[in-house]
Amino acid sequence: HKYITTSTTMSGVWVFNKNGVMRLVENPYNQSAGDSSESSSSGGSQQQRMRRKILVHLPTNEAVSSYGSLEKILKNLGWERYYGGDNTDHLLQFHKRTSIDLISLPRDFSKFNSIHMYDIVVKNPNVFHVRDM
Repeated sequence: HKYITTSTTMSGVWVFNKNGVMRLVENPYNQSAGDSSESSSSGGSQQQRMRRKILVHLPTNEAVSSYGSLEKILKNLGWERYYGGDNTDHLLQFHKRTSIDLISLPRDFSKFNSIHMYDIVVKNPNVFHVRDM
């Protein structure tokens, strides 16, 4: 595996898999820069240190809370549902006619995590942002 350290806004390490695909391995216990040194030095509880992520649509400043709301935003940005491929039972996929990009998401929204969120952010610059809850 090859490793790339992420910036301070993304806690974890990017790992290249054997097939050349890069994924973020998160460190949920990483303290953000905004935390007080007191809670960091005392260790705090495990729940305090863990951070859930949310995907925020920047023009409306609203958190994406369902695939329905995400699909609506993506369609307005020119993304279309893609029904090809072998994993249609397990994945929701979106593509743009003007690019080779493909967004692949688990069909179950409860499995939607920061890796998927950052994929959306990278493919839609200045439209989405990942934040701590």
